[in-house]
Amino acid sequence: MNNKTFILTIAGLDPSSGAGITSDIKTFEAHGLYGLSVCTAVTVQNDIDFKNCVWIEASIIIQQIETLFERFTIDVVKIGIIESWQVLSEVVDTLLRFNPTIKIILDPIMQASSGFDFHTDSDFETFNNVLDTCYFITPNYDEIQNLLPNKSISETIEFISQKTNIYLKGGHRADKKGWDEIYHSGIVQINFRPGVQKIHEKHGSGCVISAALASNFMKNMDLEDACKLAKQYTEQFLNSNDSLLGTHNYKNL
Repeated sequence: MNNKTFILTIAGLDPSSGAGITSDIKTFEAHGLYGLSVCTAVTVQNDIDFKNCVWIEASIIIQQIETLFERFTIDVVKIGIIESWQVLSEVVDTLLRFNPTIKIILDPIMQASSGFDFHTDSDFETFNNVLDTCYFITPNYDEIQNLLPNKSISETIEFISQKTNIYLKGGHRADKKGWDEIYHSGIVQINFRPGVQKIHEKHGSGCVISAALASNFMKNMDLEDACKLAKQYTEQFLNSNDSLLGTHNYKNL
């Protein structure tokens, strides 16, 4: 056990393993890390159809986290679907209780691609407090519009970037599709253009890029390199085959 480097995912279970905790684990292992997992929801889905989501009680999520910290040192965590901002706040408080310097990479998944809403609460105060605890937040263009629906995208970016770093995924944007934007340190913006001419869409690609980003921070990469290599890894994953379920295979990018 002493030879392993541990990293944690807190997310839902996808039976197809394209997204959620099993996808994160595969991404972690492709980066040479040992992935630990805490389940927040059991979903009923495959790679094309989302049917239902059964939430795990907050107390059970907390018990899973506490049990892992009894045994393992965890410095980086990726968080996916959570029932509400309030439950997320309880999760974050638990993480910080065990490791006040833990890096939290939050993938704020609001809705499945089929249209299923994971949570629609608008608890701004709790959302605002959670942002202060995150190292990175990784929304796509649909998600960032829903985070603060009364603001424009540019206003939302300005607000969030004063509190945490943003990796804005470009796969859902209408213009410049595939262009990702990084906002960090409150003032720096970087644009990452697509590194490939064509991609094969994959179920769970948003989970993969946030898990790859978390992996790179666990490997002590600097911020901009971590973002760049996470994008390259995800493009490699997207083009690993022409089906909706990708293959994980880390290469020297």
